[in-house]
Amino acid sequence: MASTNPIPILIIGGGIGGLTTALALLHRGLDVTVCEQAPVLREVGAGVQIGPNGTHVLYALGLEEPLRRLQVLPPRRQLRHWRTGETWNWYDLGAASVERYGTPHILLHRNDLHGLLVDAVRARKPDAIKLGMRATGLAQSADAATVHFADGQSATATAIIAADGIHSPIRQCLFGPSKPTFTGCIAWRGLVATDGLPPHLAQHVTTNWLGPHGHVLHYPIRRGELMNFISIVERADWQVESWIVEGSREELAGDFPGWHDDVHTFINAIATPYKWALLARGPMERWTKGRVALLGDACHPTLPFLGQGAVMAIEDAYVIAVCLTKYADDPQRAFARYEDIRKERTSAVVRKSHENRRHVFSPALADSGALAIEVARYWQQEHVKDRLDWLYQYDATAIAV
Repeated sequence: MASTNPIPILIIGGGIGGLTTALALLHRGLDVTVCEQAPVLREVGAGVQIGPNGTHVLYALGLEEPLRRLQVLPPRRQLRHWRTGETWNWYDLGAASVERYGTPHILLHRNDLHGLLVDAVRARKPDAIKLGMRATGLAQSADAATVHFADGQSATATAIIAADGIHSPIRQCLFGPSKPTFTGCIAWRGLVATDGLPPHLAQHVTTNWLGPHGHVLHYPIRRGELMNFISIVERADWQVESWIVEGSREELAGDFPGWHDDVHTFINAIATPYKWALLARGPMERWTKGRVALLGDACHPTLPFLGQGAVMAIEDAYVIAVCLTKYADDPQRAFARYEDIRKERTSAVVRKSHENRRHVFSPALADSGALAIEVARYWQQEHVKDRLDWLYQYDATAIAV
């Protein structure tokens, strides 16, 4: 892909963040090329929650109708006791979300969202996405920046956006290696066909199981045809930060001894569970340098206790596109403004995600009475609204640049 004439804008990474950025830029009439290291475009086989702050952006980019064909609109979230299965209505979604925030909370398969973004980008620029391009180096001057790839090719651009994930090679080129801290938790994920579940487990609701030393979440995706299962447990013997390491149902079940039969019904129905270690990274002092900017997990990875990792990248994408539109002749100024707008919000999300860990599996929750008290104190709907309004009321499409 060696280029003699600089590409206007080059995006490194063809995941949800990179593709949303590409679409937002193309939507504004800016030219863009996406370089993805994988030889085939696909996302991991897992679910993703997009809160109203994320659907604001996706709707603004013309994806409302395509999303309707694949999403699930859950009417509510519910809580269940880890051992007894006692159930509490936690938080109304559906029409309540639209009335309160303007757009819905939706549930998707990551592959489905990724595919919609690929199609939307290619509809505007058929050759926008280049595959098999693994970035290995970076150089820049006052006028341009160049990315070097593993196959010996290189590409020069007037502006480069690195949406290349938590292990971002571009971040390392800009700011050196970072050392994450192990949280003492590992996570599991898996998919289950809904038609193989008992009716009470196949409902179109989001369910959080609260318990000691662990947490379980499941919700429907892909029109309700699949259930996405996520669990987190305190364990110190596995510290590999990868979404594609296979585990076993036996090992997963062993992490949740004594939990309700419904949890184990899910575990037994998962064909292949995957596990990964939860590692935390402190906030970065800078996200941008010269004509290069980081985006999404490359600069503010977050723990999965707020359901906002993908949405923060989606918000980033819209804001950086607006900044590059306004300051089209000065990418450095555009990137500095993008960082200024986004840093406080994403830092708050990272911080709140860390704080939420204390509530989702406290050792005190082993006692059923303690759990009922905790639900009444912390999880009641009016308290949750107060804690989430700042998150969901944010509209990246209305931010002044």
